[in-house]
Parts: sequence; structure tokens; C-alpha cells
Amino acid sequence: IAQLEAAGYETWVVGGCVRDSLRGAAPHDWDLCTAARPEEMQAVFAGARVLETGLKHGTLTLLTDGGPLEITTFRADGAYSDGRHPDGVRFVRRIEADLARRDFTVGAIAWHPQRGLCDPFGGEKDLQNGVLRAVGDPDARFQEDALRILRAVRFASKLGFTVEPETAAAMRRQAARLDCVAAERVREELT
Repeated sequence: IAQLEAAGYETWVVGGCVRDSLRGAAPHDWDLCTAARPEEMQAVFAGARVLETGLKHGTLTLLTDGGPLEITTFRADGAYSDGRHPDGVRFVRRIEADLARRDFTVGAIAWHPQRGLCDPFGGEKDLQNGVLRAVGDPDARFQEDALRILRAVRFASKLGFTVEPETAAAMRRQAARLDCVAAERVREELT
């Protein structure tokens, strides 16, 4: 974070590691989100061990002594014509726009060591209440990526969360879309 911000790029810790930390659980990995575009990240980390994980989607992986650190440019997703992956992404300059594309409020939280939490969708409250809620329109979230239905089932069962009624109803309405998801991804979520 310090290296990216010293170069002028706002950077936050995001996703599951923030959710797990707020729950008091040890995160299994750490992800950062930044205003830096892929080429700007590469310049900041020139000379470091970096994997070009998914540059067209704004992601690179910095290999550190503490383990890999996935860093992704703030982005907004395009259409999801295959019901699983965005056709493209558009890089944006605000963390709030990036958080808006995420599946559930409990994962749409960012943290910064000086600024604290950025939680525009009430994910911390949902986390405290044990509620799983889609970000925005739940039907749209599951139409974009049907795997999110199984992720909801996994989170609810693993974390003991209750799926809020509108999200649960959308899961049932969109369940047929699971045909778009590769069998190995279904197996991975169920396992």
C-alpha cells in the first residue's frame, strides 16, 4: 500500500481478507485494489517478483516473502454474455465503483490503514448480523455470474449466515443459470 500510494495511487485492502478479519478469522490470502493501472503497477514494482496474472482485467500478483499478494486496478465490469465472466472491464478511479461490482455486501468492504473502512453497502452491519445480501439488484448479480448462487450457499453454510429474503428469492429464480457454470467450479463450491 505504501509503495503504491507513494507513487500517487490510492490503494485499499479488499474482499474476503477484510471480511475474515472483521469476523476475527485469519485470512487465507490478501488482496489489494488500487487506482494504478497495470502498467503503472508494473512500474511501481519494477525489479520485484511479479506475475502477470490477468493484466487485461487489471490484475498482477506480487510475490512477497509473506506469500503472493494479488493487486487489481479499480474496475467496473462490462456485460456477462456467458453468464459467468465479464466480457471486458473498464478501469475506474474510485474504490466505491469497484466495490459496487462485487457479489455480496460482506465482501464489498475495503480497508485502509489510515482511512479505515470503506463500506458503501452496509457489509459490516450484515456481517455483524450474520446476513448474506447481494450488492444492488440480486437478480442482476446472479445473471452476471451464476456461480454466485453456489457461493451464497457456501457462505451461508460455512459461516452460519442467513440469506436475506430478496437475495434468496433471486437465487431460486436464477437457479437454472447454473447450467452455465463448469462442472469443476460447481464441484469446487460444493466441496
